[in-house]
Amino acid sequence: MNDKFIFRLITAVSIFVFLVVVILNRKIIPVTIETPSYIYFFPKLNAIINGTCTVLLLISFYFIKNGNVAMHKRINLFAFFLSSLFLISYIVFHYFAPETKFGDLNGNGTLEAEEISAAGNVRYVYYVILITHIVLAAIVLPLILLSFYRGLQMNVERHKKLVRYSFPVWLYVTVTGVIVYLMISPYYQF
Repeated sequence: MNDKFIFRLITAVSIFVFLVVVILNRKIIPVTIETPSYIYFFPKLNAIINGTCTVLLLISFYFIKNGNVAMHKRINLFAFFLSSLFLISYIVFHYFAPETKFGDLNGNGTLEAEEISAAGNVRYVYYVILITHIVLAAIVLPLILLSFYRGLQMNVERHKKLVRYSFPVWLYVTVTGVIVYLMISPYYQF
């Protein structure tokens, strides 16, 4: 496989994942079966996965700074595997579950003036974190895939250039994924 093919594959996968997430989040495809009860555990599972990935990324960073390439590679592969599980869980949850709005205490899908007032300025903090999380999550997927490709090729110089960007963005996405969950979870209606 040559670089051109890999770049096209990474682009195709990244666009496909982005489109699937958008389509399922916007409820373009209607849910035709009853929501399985286990689906409501997925947001907590996703936060656990994100938190675990945060720790793994930091441990991986420690190992590469200390020259242990083998452990760095193993830990990153495990973090990638967990992030892939996260993506599947995220997609399945958002296919089935109704949208949760920050501040919607009664779960009717609309925010009353009292609810907006009760949420206060924390609501704006939540949306800033959420929006940056979503945008960077979309951007980081191709960066991660390219970083993995270069790393697995042992093309160290190109790998280093990519991880200068992919590592902090991936780390930010995993940390803010946990924060978003902690902030929105009081408003889940299940």
